[in-house]
Amino acid sequence: MDNPGNVTLDQGLKDFDRIHYYKGYLTQLKKVIDEGAHVVGYFAWSLLDNFEWLSGYTSRFGIVYVDYTNLKRYPKMSAYWFKHLLHQHQH
Repeated sequence: MDNPGNVTLDQGLKDFDRIHYYKGYLTQLKKVIDEGAHVVGYFAWSLLDNFEWLSGYTSRFGIVYVDYTNLKRYPKMSAYWFKHLLHQHQH
């Protein structure tokens, strides 16, 4: 799901693989809930890009891109996908 390396902001924001992963995972989660599994919550790991012991700052798996030079944060496409998903299922 992650492509470790020094990616540009534009590249980092376009996280189609992450959206595909979450969509498939949550589809299966919904399926087992419908079959009777007791699930009380779910959260995406991780909210922000951060330091990883194995990869340092080159692995970006958060749904928010962090510019490490100034710490400015940019929601990735997956963050907007989650927002849309949550708004769809509010009612």
